[in-house]
Amino acid sequence: MRLIIIFLFTIQFSYCQIYEVGIAVGGSNFIGDVGNTSFINPNELLNGIVLKWNRSPRHSYRLSILSSKISADDSSSKDPRRIERGLLFKNDLFEISGGMEFTFFDFNLHEAGLKYTPYIFTGIVYTKFDKLGYQNSTISNLGGRTNSLGIPFVLGFKYRVLEQLILSAEIGSRYVFSDNIDGSLSNTENYTNFGNINNRDWYVFSLINLSYTFGRKPCYCNY
Repeated sequence: MRLIIIFLFTIQFSYCQIYEVGIAVGGSNFIGDVGNTSFINPNELLNGIVLKWNRSPRHSYRLSILSSKISADDSSSKDPRRIERGLLFKNDLFEISGGMEFTFFDFNLHEAGLKYTPYIFTGIVYTKFDKLGYQNSTISNLGGRTNSLGIPFVLGFKYRVLEQLILSAEIGSRYVFSDNIDGSLSNTENYTNFGNINNRDWYVFSLINLSYTFGRKPCYCNY
């Protein structure tokens, strides 16, 4: 029994101590009650950092800190009613997300040779953004900031370009437990609601991340 426990422990931790720190750049777009509803339609720049702890060749713990402006304009919509309404807004968005990344293929960074794989990521997102409100056919900034939690749904592909450099590209939607990134549900005196108040906001980050890996495989010695 003791040997079985030692074997399972070794399998669990034999690929640990590989870490990644990366710089992410890309674009963002909003999906809600204002503007275009296309899933992938980046119209603002984003940047941030991504940290990973690769626990095995098939999964990693991941933390990312990203910031971007989020904007939408009814004039870019394909809906005639939105075009006629003519609303627009811009918001400053900051998010911290944490969760688990799973690879489709083994991505063992302790082995030499070509390494690439698609991956998915999900977890929890904390999003902070400006308070907006709707009044007299205009969306305006009310001053101050508010926040919400959400769920990320990310699909990506990563490739080891050098021994310690990994390049990845991903598209990730965020379902936010708020309907007020665009000011459509302000719940503020003298401001009114608009759009579908039963739906929550989404936004999409399309990004490229270049990360540096460090750490080493632990040594298990017989002493």
